[in-house]
Amino acid sequence: MTTKLPVLITGGGGYIGSHAVLALLDAGWPVVVLDDESNSTGVLVPRDVPYIKGSIADRPLVASLLRDHGIGAILHFAGSMLVAESVTDPLKYYRNNTAATLILLEEAVAAGIPHIVFSSTAAIYGAPDRLPIEEGDPKLPINPYGVSKWMTEQMLADAARVHDFNYAALRYFNVAGADPDLRAGQIGKTSTHIVKIATEAALGKRPHVDVFGTDYPTPDGSCVRDYIHVSDLAAAHVAALEKLIERPHENLLLNCGYGKGLSVTQVLDALDVVVQRKVPRVIGPRRPGDPPQLVASNRALVETLDWTPAHADIHQIISDALAWERKLADGILT
Repeated sequence: MTTKLPVLITGGGGYIGSHAVLALLDAGWPVVVLDDESNSTGVLVPRDVPYIKGSIADRPLVASLLRDHGIGAILHFAGSMLVAESVTDPLKYYRNNTAATLILLEEAVAAGIPHIVFSSTAAIYGAPDRLPIEEGDPKLPINPYGVSKWMTEQMLADAARVHDFNYAALRYFNVAGADPDLRAGQIGKTSTHIVKIATEAALGKRPHVDVFGTDYPTPDGSCVRDYIHVSDLAAAHVAALEKLIERPHENLLLNCGYGKGLSVTQVLDALDVVVQRKVPRVIGPRRPGDPPQLVASNRALVETLDWTPAHADIHQIISDALAWERKLADGILT
């Protein structure tokens, strides 16, 4: 039986990272969290989990953390992730997502960390010519966010050829929902996620939902995305880590989605069904950097990992997100 050494989770106080903390704990893994609280507060991290406020770009801090906690693997979520912001402030994304990850990677290599799971994105594919997207399809990102993530994937690939570690790059499609037991959810200081925004509007926290563009070349004119429940995504991280340990000389490049696309209009229609009323919508212009359609082929994910989605229904995704928003509205956090 493999000894489960502590796992460092960078950005573990954020939306996806906090769910990965829970998934690892549920699977019996000890975890340590490093988060700079640029888009989180640490409130979602269980109190008995070692929590360090700091940046992955702080080289002495990272080196001491890896050493003092006996870290055996890294799940790397820390970084900036707003597509539109990356267009207006590209250097922030190259600094936070690429340059800072270089420091983390250098310290991981120096410490002999054998396994790294990286939070990548479907944005590396840009505006693809065909759907669903396969892992080997061209990488033509159309915004600095996607470029910064693709650069990091290339760094990992080059470093893994000459250093003794393996890695998984999990390319997320649209992440939504909340832990079904309401232990975690999305509370970021800024959000552009349609399900988060829509459930806030359903509870009166916003006056309406903005729909950015209805003139895309899609069936109803709104953007099409592949939505994956955040708890299913967190489970995929645990499965990826265990596969890296099982196959120490292999790397993993995996799309994380359900292999089906839903338009923004379809998501909002599903919200109306869940709340049993029409949530107000306001149609606006396109956002810069948004491709018309992103839908995953998840064949490699399903065939490679011991992973089966447990929450692959948009109504459940919305219901879990809505329950979490109600918890926030009641002022109750774990």
